[in-house]
Amino acid sequence: MRLFQKCVSTPGILQNLHPASWRDHRFGLPQDRWERLKGRSFWITGAGTGYGRCIALALAAAGARVFISGRRIEKLRETVEEGTALGIDVSRCISVPVDIRSDEDLVRAVRSIQHVTASLYGLVNSAALPQPPGTVFPLTDQSVASWTDLLATNVTGPWLTCRAAMPLLGNGEGFRILLLSSFAGWASTPGFGSYNISKSALNTLGASLAAECAMKHPDKDIQINVLVPGEARTEMNQGSTESPYAVVSMVLVLLSHPPGGPNGFFFNRDGRHLAFAYTQEYPQPLLDVR
Repeated sequence: MRLFQKCVSTPGILQNLHPASWRDHRFGLPQDRWERLKGRSFWITGAGTGYGRCIALALAAAGARVFISGRRIEKLRETVEEGTALGIDVSRCISVPVDIRSDEDLVRAVRSIQHVTASLYGLVNSAALPQPPGTVFPLTDQSVASWTDLLATNVTGPWLTCRAAMPLLGNGEGFRILLLSSFAGWASTPGFGSYNISKSALNTLGASLAAECAMKHPDKDIQINVLVPGEARTEMNQGSTESPYAVVSMVLVLLSHPPGGPNGFFFNRDGRHLAFAYTQEYPQPLLDVR
């Protein structure tokens, strides 16, 4: 299966960087790409924990304005506290509590963002739920309520967020959207069927949204892509020894890409370019590494 083969990749992606040394390594970004993030506005969901927190703080370190969202305000405060400990100017982090499953909540969140800026350059969908516990055969035994909650968070929520953010994203010369998926979206692992389905649907959402937005806004620089962040120490996987900052380098490479970059493609955090369904690997590296 080509997914796990080294077909096309982006060299120079750095996964094992200490976040406190961000001034030295810029999470693997060349200076010009780092500068492309400065002053731009991004909205990160799931920013109270895990990958979302790390992505939000890295963007703030680069000088971006970052709207950090999550259901738990105390977790958003912890994100800000971590940024302070890392020497990041956390005045650039603006908390916007939201439940992405609620259309009304998202409308209020967008209004809060509009009080600060008229446009967004990027949106990162990081909020997600794991496979619910309670049964080893979820597709035959899982409750309807449990199924609905998982799909509402992992699929409907990102769609609602993208839809709510679109007026702000469409106000500029272009925008970036990144959806964090999982290799579960390519899998059929017994015991994880509901989660597998949610991530496969998220993959299709990313590719389909990319194609639709490119057709709707042919004059704009649109780059909507899907990233597999892999395993790391998050609330979903507390036993891992991998830092969730391992995803940051590839995320920033995608968000800082100049016009004419990938739209509707799939990537892994280590720099591999992935295929999904009818979509083949993006054919060229995302960094000019000399």
